[in-house]
Amino acid sequence: MKQQQQIPTAILQGNKVELLAKSISEETEAHVTWDLARDIVEELIGARLFTVLINKEDKGLVSRVYSSDPETYPVGGSKKMEETPWGQLLLQDGIPFIANSSDDIKWAFPDHELIFSLGLGSALNVPMRLFGRTVGTLNLLHRYDFYTQEHVKLLVPIAAILAPLCLKDLE
Repeated sequence: MKQQQQIPTAILQGNKVELLAKSISEETEAHVTWDLARDIVEELIGARLFTVLINKEDKGLVSRVYSSDPETYPVGGSKKMEETPWGQLLLQDGIPFIANSSDDIKWAFPDHELIFSLGLGSALNVPMRLFGRTVGTLNLLHRYDFYTQEHVKLLVPIAAILAPLCLKDLE
């Protein structure tokens, strides 16, 4: 009897990225693509909370356009993040951010008490960039000490594929 070969993870990931690209090119409802992105990210990387912020650069604000937990982190509303150290790092410099301790979370997020109350203690934020500017961020939260540089390497290309979707939400 011939042993069945396993499909390499890289091929499976490639298929998922292809699904995202197809959804962006053909889907007219942004939330459908964000749902697909959340599912893919939860499977490939892991996230107990997945949110998307768009960068309203002209107003110095970010606005949540997607949340896997809309009761706790509702869609809508805007907040000033550009003038914070987190905003400088992600929105202006385009550098991903990993937080793996309560001190890291407190440094980056004014709502750290809410984050801790949900049992979350690790964050991975990756900018979505187009033509040298950050149009949004993908934001993942998980248990303490969860995210690594390997997760960043997986999320950066996904963020790049999703970046044009932010333009739809900026309209």
